Amino acid sequence: MPSTLTLAPMFTLFTYMALIVGVNYAFAVTPLIELPNGELWAPLSLVVGFIFVVRDYAQRRVGHKVLWAMLVGCIVSWYMATPQLALASAAAFAMGEMGDWALFTFTNRPFSQRILISSLVGAPLDSIVFLLIIGLATPWSIITMSVSKLLGALLVFWLVRRREQREYAMGLGA
Repeated sequence: MPSTLTLAPMFTLFTYMALIVGVNYAFAVTPLIELPNGELWAPLSLVVGFIFVVRDYAQRRVGHKVLWAMLVGCIVSWYMATPQLALASAAAFAMGEMGDWALFTFTNRPFSQRILISSLVGAPLDSIVFLLIIGLATPWSIITMSVSKLLGALLVFWLVRRREQREYAMGLGA
């Protein structure tokens, strides 16, 4: 891997940082939706699953330098919300993304499978920590938030997996 970053990897890192900051800002200003059982659901949970996958792409391009982008995104987000929400967001994001990063890094599987495996760990970790800190952790809220986050990751997994299968089939036919 080159020691300097070119335009494409830098763009990936800045996109990742912008998504971190953007989703944290959006969480601060978007109202929660009351579910039929009276619990609250954050509709932006649907977006977080995509951010886990963008981190996977960024790490694929720049390696462990993605950890610096993760840190910058958390620091900038810290100044955009109430102290409790900022703490919950930073802690949850750090736990979820670090779990996602570790599994993505240390599993020697095809890219699509690493997206899926790392998201299956990162999304629930993020949800549990966030909801515990803001005092809204119940089994239902954790499951709802985790599944919401996983929907984005599952969509990208499916698309990447299809591409890998096409590339594999073309390689066998040659």
